[in-house]
Amino acid sequence: MGHAPWWQRGIVYQVYPRSFQDSDVDGVGDLKGILRRVDYFGWLGVDAVWLSPIYPSPMADFGYDVADYRGIEPVFGTLDDFSELVAALHGRGLKLILDLVPNHTSDRHPWFVASRSGWSDPKRDWYIWRDAAPDGGPPNNWLSTFGGSAWEWDAATGQYYYHAFAREQPDLNWRNPAVRRAVYDAMRFWLDRGVDGFRVDVMWHLLKDPAWRDNPPNPAYDGSQPEFQRLLEVNTTDQPDVHEIVAEMRALIDEYDDRVLIGEIYLPIERLVAYYGRDLAGAHLPFNFQLILTAWDAGRIAGLVERYEAALPAGAWPNWVLGNHDKPRIASRVGPAQARVAAMLLLTLRGTPTLYYGDEIGMRDVPIPPGMVHDPWEKNEPGMGFGRDPQRTPMQWDASALAGFTTGTPWLPLADDRAACNVEVLSNDAGSILALYRQLIELRRTSPALSLGTYRTVAAEGGVFAYERRYDGASMLVALNFGDQPDRRIELPPGDRPGRVLASTHGDRQGETVAGALTLRPDEGVIVSLTG
Repeated sequence: MGHAPWWQRGIVYQVYPRSFQDSDVDGVGDLKGILRRVDYFGWLGVDAVWLSPIYPSPMADFGYDVADYRGIEPVFGTLDDFSELVAALHGRGLKLILDLVPNHTSDRHPWFVASRSGWSDPKRDWYIWRDAAPDGGPPNNWLSTFGGSAWEWDAATGQYYYHAFAREQPDLNWRNPAVRRAVYDAMRFWLDRGVDGFRVDVMWHLLKDPAWRDNPPNPAYDGSQPEFQRLLEVNTTDQPDVHEIVAEMRALIDEYDDRVLIGEIYLPIERLVAYYGRDLAGAHLPFNFQLILTAWDAGRIAGLVERYEAALPAGAWPNWVLGNHDKPRIASRVGPAQARVAAMLLLTLRGTPTLYYGDEIGMRDVPIPPGMVHDPWEKNEPGMGFGRDPQRTPMQWDASALAGFTTGTPWLPLADDRAACNVEVLSNDAGSILALYRQLIELRRTSPALSLGTYRTVAAEGGVFAYERRYDGASMLVALNFGDQPDRRIELPPGDRPGRVLASTHGDRQGETVAGALTLRPDEGVIVSLTG
């Protein structure tokens, strides 16, 4: 498998640094904490660690409001700590992917401070400033993802500035070449320090309609959705010329050996795949969040995979994401039994999988009391279920009172089930979800059919999704029962030899011979080798 780049063969593991491991008793995770746990990544079997933002930040949006693109937030440590972590990961054959947040900065970033100082400042045009509408209100109807208008009045200079997210996160003007050069220089700073690539935050937001037209109303909107979905974001996201910027980022990445460019893009499949770029000169991996967004139903998931595979440009490499810091955890969405099926799905589909920290031990969303809410979205639209704190709670390492995360007061509350749901306990249980993840990761690593092989849907009924993976004569069948109904039967593809079970989500069928047909129990996924 040496001919495929690491980002195709491997598995990405997302770490939310505030919640992974605290080393200095302040209740917030940090780089030295991650360094303490660095052997865990190799033990689990992943190939790359992606860190959510660690730059200096006032933490209005917990690191996604960057105040300096070339530093480390002191709560996380120092540049020396970062260099030590890079060296430790590389020394174990692991890669490090850094979050890049180019769409907006903190309102305390020196660039914005200068931009806000007056119309004549050279950096005034580094951000998006507009005059008020004739009635004195915002320039147009654009809405913030976190609720309310996306325009903030600045009395000192008599204009509005645009913020797609919190008011403390003014959007950069990516139509200004100086902005592009400055962010590209920051990318080089980190690439020169050994970073193996970037996950680019809200890549599809980078450019806005230059005519500043209103967004049209969303006819499908109902009151249960976030306020920003009242409008269709046709003039604030996914502008046609954004692909020029993506191509520039990719060209920069390609100046360095063996690096990867990943884009965060929440778009329908047919628009998502455009971010691979003309002649695949865009993002290596435009993040595919469809498993998060699609109802947990065998038929719908099968249809999704078919549509995605069909839409991929020739030669493009797929990818799949099951959870992240912005969406409810998979175990909360589908329940603990189906979370095991989801693990098998993620790790056997064609394409690079991304794991979210804690999913491998079955962590669930943790209820956050109103007095402990941190997330600005929840504060702006309270009680609607949009808050992201529940899926960002501390990693559960052991059965101690604070789960081995800290000896201080954790920044978010720990789960009630931490005494049983933790790495130490589950690593000693051969039937645990953690053991299943390790088994699946090892199977993927040692099987070219699973890591690099072709994909073909296999006909199945009764709530079962099945598919075949093939590579160089080797063939594997994956069959997943998305329901709790027993005796779901699937015919094996024609062949002259019986199959052999390599793994079951129930953990008890390894080595079983299967001839003619496979029967699945409730909530069971099975991998069968069809080549002996």
